[in-house]
Amino acid sequence: MTTELILLCLAAFGAGFIDAIVGGGGLLQTPATLLILPQYPVATLLGTVKIPSLAGTAVAAVKYAKQVKFNGLILAGCTIAAFIASLSGAYLVSTIDNHHIKPVILVVLVAVALYTYFNKSFGVQQEKNHTAKRQLLLACLFGLIIGFYDGLIGPGTGSFLILAFVGILGFDFIGASAHAKIVNVGTNLAALVYFSSTGHVLFQYAIPMAIFNILGSFLGAKLALLKGNKFIRIFFLIVVFGTILRFAYDVFWK
Repeated sequence: MTTELILLCLAAFGAGFIDAIVGGGGLLQTPATLLILPQYPVATLLGTVKIPSLAGTAVAAVKYAKQVKFNGLILAGCTIAAFIASLSGAYLVSTIDNHHIKPVILVVLVAVALYTYFNKSFGVQQEKNHTAKRQLLLACLFGLIIGFYDGLIGPGTGSFLILAFVGILGFDFIGASAHAKIVNVGTNLAALVYFSSTGHVLFQYAIPMAIFNILGSFLGAKLALLKGNKFIRIFFLIVVFGTILRFAYDVFWK
């Protein structure tokens, strides 16, 4: 158990660091947990990683909140929608085959990577082209979709939220990262409510992992705020590229 715990904590630290900057930490933490603890049911492992994910994301959210001004209405609408959808996704995780979803996500990610790479201003300067009402409706819509995905599958949720805030609502990367953290806290909490109520959490692993995820998240958020939008844009591209490789592996080789 000692070796397993050390490896899990290292994965949690890396996940927290990545997640605080551009999301997508679950792409490291979740596969690592499934690999290190193969003797447990998948639902139990998904429930276990929600605790470190929630802890690290919450710390990053607090760090961002000190320096970023939030849009309270959009944030509330998106978070509530995402919470409800994530709870539904967690409930259905054992009844829906998510392998059919991954090819679609792969195509979207490739398009996102190409667009972000060639559009140098994407996420660097804030552009608002929607009325307040339209922004709220769009925020609730992608909150429902991404929240459901988080409850059902999980990894990459933070990156998808940042993408939505930047690409759909016109936020800059720092503002998008800050808002995404709050919404992600809601989705993680909703999924955790379901998994813990059904006994799918290994607290002996989840608590130490949470501590290391928090440490990684604190450092990641501090670095993101220090370096600014251009740094986050580059980091975003790196994480999206890694996400593409991960989904491509699941789709074509696994």
